[in-house]
Amino acid sequence: MTEEQMKYPSTTTTKKRYAGFWMRFWAYLVDLIIVFSINGILLLPFKFMNDGFSMEFGYWTVTGIIGSIVFYLYFLLMTKFFNQTLGKMIFGLRVIRADSKSLRWSDLIFREVVGRFIHRVFFIAVFLYLFVAFTTQKQGIHDMIGNTRVVIEE
Repeated sequence: MTEEQMKYPSTTTTKKRYAGFWMRFWAYLVDLIIVFSINGILLLPFKFMNDGFSMEFGYWTVTGIIGSIVFYLYFLLMTKFFNQTLGKMIFGLRVIRADSKSLRWSDLIFREVVGRFIHRVFFIAVFLYLFVAFTTQKQGIHDMIGNTRVVIEE
C-alpha cells in the first residue's frame, strides 16, 4: 500500500475490468429477446385492426414506429435508472461514465439513441461493434460517442 492509501483507506482505487465483446454480445441478444417480446405483446392488437393491413404514415408503419420507440426507450431508461439493461444484469455488466460520475441524460441519449441509431440505419455500421474487441477499454463506437464504458461488476 502507498502512504496515501494507508492514511486514507477509503480512497483506495479498484481496477476496472472492462466487459469484452462476447459478454456484451450475449447480453445484447438477451435484451433483443426482451424487446421483441414486449413489442409482440404491445403490437398484437394491430393485427386485428384495419382488416390485417398495416397502417402507414408515408414510408413508416404504425407498428414500425411503436416498435422503434420501445427499442430505444428500453435501452435508454434501463441504462439511466439501473446503469444496466436486463441482459447486462444477467451477465453482471454495468455501464459507467469514463470519469465514474453518475450517468447523465446527455451521455445516454448519445450512447443509446444516437449510437444505436447509427448502428441500425447504416448496414455496414453493425460491424463497428467489433471495435469492442480491439480497443483497450473495450469501447464500441456508441460508447465513444457517449463517453461511457461497460464494466464487469465486482
